[in-house]
Amino acid sequence: MAREPQSGGDGRRSNRDRRPDREERDSEFVDKLVHINRVAKVVKGGRRFGFAALVVVGDQKGRVGYGHGKAREVPEAIRKATEAAKRGMIRVALREGRTLHHDVNGRWGAGKVVLRAAPQGTGIIAGGPMRAVFETLGMQDVVAKSLGSSNPYNLVRATFDALRREDSPRAVAARRGLKVSALQTRRRDADLSDGAGADA
Repeated sequence: MAREPQSGGDGRRSNRDRRPDREERDSEFVDKLVHINRVAKVVKGGRRFGFAALVVVGDQKGRVGYGHGKAREVPEAIRKATEAAKRGMIRVALREGRTLHHDVNGRWGAGKVVLRAAPQGTGIIAGGPMRAVFETLGMQDVVAKSLGSSNPYNLVRATFDALRREDSPRAVAARRGLKVSALQTRRRDADLSDGAGADA
């Protein structure tokens, strides 16, 4: 009767072979720790401390997600938050791969944000939590302003609410049953007529 090799058979070997692929897949994502908070649970013997982490993950090519994780140790909380962020990623259409297609507002609870498209060379003009979202998303030019709560959780969620509201010309054309070129021609004609009206 033939005995199996002590290395654990094909199953273990294939797992070892698959590991580099998984690392390469993870390496395409950039993660940023936005906020870490110490939390306490009151139990019979006193207080038990833990940590809550808020992490933003993106591929810098138009995909981004955020996650929240809690654990007794900081590294474990960050790991949980990173996994949650990767599970809930969204795709955002960027104009020329660098900025928004149009200005957009977002809101979550008491957090309110305004995101504005910006010309090339503007850079990212935004505060901490919002900046982390734009950097991991791969956006290069944007002007953003927070008008409400400065709570990082509300700010990040409000920013994602705004990004979900953003439409690309392709999505608008598909919704209206038009071609993208026809939609852009209409817009150009409208801009020209507005300019002529202003001159008169």
